[in-house]
Amino acid sequence: MESGTLSLCATPIGNLEDISFRVLRTLKEADCIAAEDTRNSIKLLNHFEIKTPMTAYHEFNKVEKARELVSRLLKGENIALITDAGTPCISDPGEELVRQAIDAGIRVESLPGPAAFVTALTLSALSTRRFVFEAFLPTEKSNKKERKAILESLSTEERTIILYEAPHHLKKTLEDLRETFQENRALSLARELTKKHEEVLYFSLDDAIRKYREEEPRGEYVLVLAGASREKKKEEAQAKWEELSIEEHFSYYLNEGYSEKDALKQIAKDRGMGKRDVYKIIKGAVK
Repeated sequence: MESGTLSLCATPIGNLEDISFRVLRTLKEADCIAAEDTRNSIKLLNHFEIKTPMTAYHEFNKVEKARELVSRLLKGENIALITDAGTPCISDPGEELVRQAIDAGIRVESLPGPAAFVTALTLSALSTRRFVFEAFLPTEKSNKKERKAILESLSTEERTIILYEAPHHLKKTLEDLRETFQENRALSLARELTKKHEEVLYFSLDDAIRKYREEEPRGEYVLVLAGASREKKKEEAQAKWEELSIEEHFSYYLNEGYSEKDALKQIAKDRGMGKRDVYKIIKGAVK
């Protein structure tokens, strides 16, 4: 028996007119719809008069339920996967089902559509050529150590940074970003995307922190931050090396396993000097 198809169906993040004809047809024709929250998704299905039966597939049953769904797919059923809003598998448990389906040799198709982080990025007025999507940061309560490590890695990230955040965590996240980055980065904050009261705010981290100290955040947010300045990183690196003497700098690279020739070359690059000038200083110190 030929196995069925797993269809990843992107659904609106707010405005119901954003659903595609292809997604509507697939949801109607599927044998079953796996939904993150059936209570939420029934509103969408009712709006479009879709009668396909649903089953719950979410973070707390994703492994066991994925096995069950794969078994049904192998028997020839076609299953559509939807998330509460947006594209399945983006900051979503759907990735587990896709992994199991692929391993079982089942055909998987992705029906493109809305994604909050892409929508927010295009509205951010920041660079869209290169970006990194981090989704939700771990909370301090759930994993303080991992949260700190992620923030520190993002502090030197040159690409535009995109995060999701819940309203009750927004203030703390803005403060942590400012403290870790040690820089007042440009920022856009988007909420209620594609809905009637859509709002995108453009300011700096400092401005955002001041704003939300005076008023309570409302709704789910997408934060889009400017990446680290390459020129500033270069200046900071150079300042770090200038704290050392040339001789100390040379010893550092020798201890790292560099040959003398490569160490001289790297020092010249770090400090913006000529190799001969570095060599003369090192030679004089050796004497």
